[in-house]
Amino acid sequence: MRKILFLLMIITIACMAGVTLKSCKKVDIKETTTTDVNMLDYLKQDTLKRFSLLIDIVNRTGYDAFLNAYGTYTLFAPTDDAINSYLKSIGKSSLDQLTVDQMKDIIRFHMLEEIVSTADFNDGKLPSVTMYGQFLVTGVSNKDGISSFVVNRQALVKQANIIVGNGIIQVVDAVLTPTTYTLAQLAAQNPDYSVFTEALKGTGYYDTLNSMKYANGSQRWLTLIAETNKALADSGFHNYAELKAKYCNTGDPKNPKDSLHLYVAYHILDNVKYLADIVMSGSHQTLAPLEVVTDKMINKKVLLNDDEYSTIDGTVHEPGVELEQAGSDVSATNGVLHKALGHLKIKVRNPFPVYWDLCAEVPELTRLTAVYKKKTYLFDYGDGNTLKDVKWEKSCLKYRAGVTGYLGDYWQMGLGTKGSNTDNLGDCAGNTWIEFTTPLLVKGKYKVWFTYFTQNTSKIIAVQGSFDSIPLNSALIQFHAKISTIDPLKEAEQEALGWKWWAGAAKKSGSTAARMLGIVDVKVTGRHKIRFDLVSGSNSDCNFDMVHFIPVGMNQTVPRFNPDGSIEY
Repeated sequence: MRKILFLLMIITIACMAGVTLKSCKKVDIKETTTTDVNMLDYLKQDTLKRFSLLIDIVNRTGYDAFLNAYGTYTLFAPTDDAINSYLKSIGKSSLDQLTVDQMKDIIRFHMLEEIVSTADFNDGKLPSVTMYGQFLVTGVSNKDGISSFVVNRQALVKQANIIVGNGIIQVVDAVLTPTTYTLAQLAAQNPDYSVFTEALKGTGYYDTLNSMKYANGSQRWLTLIAETNKALADSGFHNYAELKAKYCNTGDPKNPKDSLHLYVAYHILDNVKYLADIVMSGSHQTLAPLEVVTDKMINKKVLLNDDEYSTIDGTVHEPGVELEQAGSDVSATNGVLHKALGHLKIKVRNPFPVYWDLCAEVPELTRLTAVYKKKTYLFDYGDGNTLKDVKWEKSCLKYRAGVTGYLGDYWQMGLGTKGSNTDNLGDCAGNTWIEFTTPLLVKGKYKVWFTYFTQNTSKIIAVQGSFDSIPLNSALIQFHAKISTIDPLKEAEQEALGWKWWAGAAKKSGSTAARMLGIVDVKVTGRHKIRFDLVSGSNSDCNFDMVHFIPVGMNQTVPRFNPDGSIEY
């Protein structure tokens, strides 16, 4: 930490002295520098005298030595005005009317044991709990055209990123107050959740949500998606009796196999997930075994189980349930509560075939209207996050248009050697792996087919496919290999050998090959990872076109796909 501060001091001094340093002009985050004093000394030396009450609290609690000790801390420092307002709000006239333990709690709730600058703030929880043991949430407030960082929906950051010897200080205009309610108590005290609370009690989950610790003594963190009475009434459930009559199929709601028990479990997520955490992932495991909720954000609305399926006949949209943002992100002592505006029942999802075009599902590509399906393009590696759902080892990744693949395009990569210099756009260095995030897959068993177009048949190469880090062992991909010359009328024999044609009749040839990589048992509905690793050999033109996930027992050889987008059955 002191090395970092020393470097910042050198840069600051150099800038002040007029030394030509390019970095002096490119720093975006403005930070208040100090003479390397620690937190308590900085508070005492504040020229505006804003922290006399906070200093008094520190001294009364015996935390004065701690705030000046070496470490890497973040202090959200309330001003005197903030503390006076807080005292008034709780009916106190001075600090003398607070106990030492109450003052200790104030300090502990305003401190983290790691450095968190405003660059780390987002619309969600901070990366670690406070020393009090609860999360703080941050966001941005805009009032009269002025944007400010807001902490816990309680305080604005008035001065940010004050670097001191043992961490960083964020000055806030209000005292942050921790919640005193468990998730169960939050639901029970809100009359809008009275029916849902009865369901919590009837199934035994009220006790789970009222507990702070697991049996082993570790902290319990859960996320509750609570349905309002209106949401239930709109679906025909005006009271708990009607809800129980609909779902309870064993007569015992506390039976883990009972449908009412599972319905309530479906509303509880493991770990603490604020809205920002929810929208960062496509699906979330619930306490209902092997059942997930999916999520997305549309027009600034957070929606659960709002799903779209790409089928042969087009896209199917199943509307979801909105989480009201104003009523969500309510912190509890053991997690966070969200307010559902609709009836969220366990979604019955049956496995269906997914014919996944690896290019068409990448929004960073498809929104490039001058490129997509029109011309070859090189995506820079950047920091490795150029494409959200496609990762590769290094260098660039080539998109090829106007080719034989489905929709007339595919990804092309040099494995074990650099890629071809198509259209004189430049070279992409050779890679040894590439990984894709799948579309939503419903839990079930699937045969996995990889489709490609053969080039450079003299370049012997072998590539291992894996699904969620588990190798697909039916076959390796050999990009140089064409499909077997078996009589095309005997496609069942080809399939038995792990091959099929994927292209339509006009393009049906040995080069349009699909290899059956293996069978996967998708345990959890959601998006997964499929990865391709070089095993041996090299080929500058490995073409990644489609992946077919076809449920076991369904026809595996049709339909077939044409470059113009037409599909043959």
